[in-house]
Amino acid sequence: MAEADVATKAPESDAQETVIPGDTPAQTGPTMGEHCTSDRPTPAGLAPKGELRKLGGVDVYLSKPESYPTNPSKLLLLLSSGTGIKSTNNQIQADKFADEGFVVVMPDLFEGNPAPNSNSPVPEAEIQGTSFLDKIKLKAAELAKSFVIDEWLARHTEEKVMPILEKVIEACKGEFADAVGNGGGIYAVGYCFGGRYVLLLASERGQVQTGWGGTQKPADEEAGDGANTTKKGPYIRAGALAHATLVSPDDFRGLKVPVTLVCVESDPMFPDEVREAGEKIMSAENVEHEVSVYPGVPHGFAVIGDYDDANIKDAQVTAFEQMLRWIKEH
Repeated sequence: MAEADVATKAPESDAQETVIPGDTPAQTGPTMGEHCTSDRPTPAGLAPKGELRKLGGVDVYLSKPESYPTNPSKLLLLLSSGTGIKSTNNQIQADKFADEGFVVVMPDLFEGNPAPNSNSPVPEAEIQGTSFLDKIKLKAAELAKSFVIDEWLARHTEEKVMPILEKVIEACKGEFADAVGNGGGIYAVGYCFGGRYVLLLASERGQVQTGWGGTQKPADEEAGDGANTTKKGPYIRAGALAHATLVSPDDFRGLKVPVTLVCVESDPMFPDEVREAGEKIMSAENVEHEVSVYPGVPHGFAVIGDYDDANIKDAQVTAFEQMLRWIKEH
């Protein structure tokens, strides 16, 4: 497929449009779906190869090519979903990029407090019940899950996460100066929660106050002094993000580096209207970008994890190739 087609069409190997059993239902308000807060089963025969350690005072998962530092590498930040750096699947995802020649640093964005598992099993008796009381119980369980996630999100805002990333980036420029220099800067990929932060690292912007839903307002504007906003960024050379969450159209403003987006069709966590608004902003601001929309796959599909559906497995491969190609070409 021609590269121009990729920006407007889903790859031909994407899954067909189907309802995905167990997929996150449409939700309202500031929250994340179950695919952001719990892992799929790990594919058989795969295990992490990197290490957990400190970098710049921050816990990270580090994965390096076997040939590093003998052979030149590039530095890649991997920003995870809410499952965090101790997730086996996230670690294996980092290893896949390391196998392609990147020194991969996956920072703990949550300071040891990954998202609570919103996919807790509901008692079998309640699942099978058909009475009005049973339905009330199920609805109450769903509301409780959403409330717990919203509380967690309130503790992990941009004001908390960006300073963590700044510490890690500075430490990378020191310890892995060779990889940063070889790549002409730092690259970043992000999934779910981490996807939004690829956009933030790719932009030049002032300090902002954000709500759970990603709505932004310059901090100095809050204080009535918007003229003195100090801008930062961009921090990266190029970025790739998959099924991002908590993104608002304003997150696409001020982008200064090329970005590629892996999106899920009719994704309640990244609504079509947000994606379409983002595409218009990037085009208006002459940002090099690529957007691929994958039908018939669940939110979170691009992260390592086992699925029975062969079409979803094929889409996983295609999404990884899309992200890898972008950061290699830029």
